[in-house]
Amino acid sequence: MSSLLKVDNEIKTKVDAFRERITAEAEDLVANFFPKKLLELDQFLKDPIINIRELKEIHSEINLTVPDPILLTDIHDGLEGQNAKKRKLEDGARDDKVGGTKVFVMPGGMMKSNGKLVDLIEKVKPEIRTVIEKCNTVKMWVQLLIPRIEDGNNFGVSIQEETVTELRTVEGEAASFLDQISRYYITRAKLVSKIAKYPHVEDYRRTVTEIDEKEYISLKIIVSELRNQYVTLHDMILKNIEKIKRPRSSNTDALY
Repeated sequence: MSSLLKVDNEIKTKVDAFRERITAEAEDLVANFFPKKLLELDQFLKDPIINIRELKEIHSEINLTVPDPILLTDIHDGLEGQNAKKRKLEDGARDDKVGGTKVFVMPGGMMKSNGKLVDLIEKVKPEIRTVIEKCNTVKMWVQLLIPRIEDGNNFGVSIQEETVTELRTVEGEAASFLDQISRYYITRAKLVSKIAKYPHVEDYRRTVTEIDEKEYISLKIIVSELRNQYVTLHDMILKNIEKIKRPRSSNTDALY
């Protein structure tokens, strides 16, 4: 059927070489890289940096001092009783709108991120990127193994499609981990800005601490999920490797 479409021989040769390269790389990933990586991540989960017992150890100091309170008085010298009452009502109306402190510059220079979490994030992000890239390669390999559409004898093809779906799911989950890290930085930045504007509100400071603790726990869960994904993919593909590589049995095999 390929004779119905004219393909340049040079291009066909390059495409075939690409398919062979993808096949060799993907088979090596499944057979060697996936099990090696799951063991590395399993060992990483035992590292002291990700097994802190007291979460207060990952807290970072928020170097924003609380300004001295401004004393206000409701005594208006030289005003008659009626005018004083009117002035008091006007002051009360303005007091309902708390504007906060105008921030032109941080007292201690740039407000630093949580250094311990930044170090941990920089170790986890490359692992997330690796999962996405390697899954994409294996997914391409399986897709190239899918035969042309025919009636019947499609059980092996359904296994291939299920494998592709699982690989695509892992890619999506890994990408969401990167989004989660970005949201952490954005959320923390907004809270620190609130502290700079309202330094006398303790709840904002406590919320930053809670955000840091939550992110630390999330990073450990991410590493655990990455390890589990390697285990699942390695096991799934090995168990079905025969159907993945040869999705349809030949007519000769069906006779015996």
